[in-house]
Amino acid sequence: MLTGQKVKVEIAPVRQGIGLQSIALFVKTPVPSGLFFTQPANCFIVPESSVRERAGYTITKSMTTHPDLAPITRQLRAMYGSRLLVAAVHHIPVFDTLSNGPLSIRQLQDQLQLGERPASVLFPALCAMNLLAYAPDGKLYITELGQYLTQHRATNLRGYVGLEKDDAGVVEMAARLRNDGPLDTPDGISFVKEGDEPSPMDDPLLSRQFTMGLAGRARQLAPLVAARLPRRAGHLLDVAAGTGLYAYEWLLVNPAATATILDRPAVLAVAEELLDEFSRSDRPGAEQIRERVTFRAGDMLTDALPEADILLAASLFHDWPTPTCQCLANRFATALRPGGELWVHDAFLNDTLDGPLAVTDYSAALFWGTKGRCYSRAEYRSWLVQAGLEPVAETWPTQLDYSLIYARKR
Repeated sequence: MLTGQKVKVEIAPVRQGIGLQSIALFVKTPVPSGLFFTQPANCFIVPESSVRERAGYTITKSMTTHPDLAPITRQLRAMYGSRLLVAAVHHIPVFDTLSNGPLSIRQLQDQLQLGERPASVLFPALCAMNLLAYAPDGKLYITELGQYLTQHRATNLRGYVGLEKDDAGVVEMAARLRNDGPLDTPDGISFVKEGDEPSPMDDPLLSRQFTMGLAGRARQLAPLVAARLPRRAGHLLDVAAGTGLYAYEWLLVNPAATATILDRPAVLAVAEELLDEFSRSDRPGAEQIRERVTFRAGDMLTDALPEADILLAASLFHDWPTPTCQCLANRFATALRPGGELWVHDAFLNDTLDGPLAVTDYSAALFWGTKGRCYSRAEYRSWLVQAGLEPVAETWPTQLDYSLIYARKR
């Protein structure tokens, strides 16, 4: 089907909660491009905001339907979860300590001499593996499955797991858990800046390598995020924007809007190249986007932020420790105009801090290479409330184990 071709449709509402607010199109002609979900045979689901006409639907964009690539990223991140498991059995004696009985998070943290961030990475991961669980009083205990990692059970897998205990990655993970990060910080903290430390992203070669490495993920996710963000004529501020692709996709479906791409200078050079590529695509309206984009070099932690109607924080908070996250929430809330919205696109832990496994593995990967970890929606909403915003309860899944949440400014 070609862009601009019309097909006859029958429109019916679809329940929310499948990832995007949607409408079902019962189409008797070939499948249009730009559909995010497939239903039986002749039923397809598109974002509600994409529906232009009730009878005679006009295809206004040609977006290829992609499968969710989460199985790939889950395998990639599982390595870090495995390191946590081996470390918890043979280096950080979680199971030996809990063999004496359940403990509160704080008690277990103190006995293992772990900081808040390492504990918030390790304990949810072991719960997601069904090795630990929370009792009704909130204390952690070893599950029936986890008992097979204790010395008290005659038949156990401690020795089998121990075959990996001297692996360099496991040994380093144990050291980072004890130290709340690498002993040699410059060699271990990737692509984040804070305070007077030099920013790795100011290195042109390093920033290009990292930003282009993220481009494939952004191309997959940006159209889904853009479809969920508000349709309006306003200004979007994409903070720590990286590739800029989230903003470009949003501008494509909001022809009267503008956007600022905020990041380090070396990153913006790559984002500009990607805008050139985006503008030369054959997608209707793409060639006009350049005149609506402003590139702004700056430090989101210290520099003044431009005012915005929508602020997008995509894969941003998870690079930072809790106090910095609260600081960022405060700064972002200040940048919003009255009635504005702060949207967060990230992978979220359960509010019960016991999974899901894909996110606890991701949290372990972030712990390895940044100053942050994955957080729960409850943690995000706490920061947003303290920043004076009003969180909305709903969550919108996209792909790759990511979801969207947002909060409004009065």
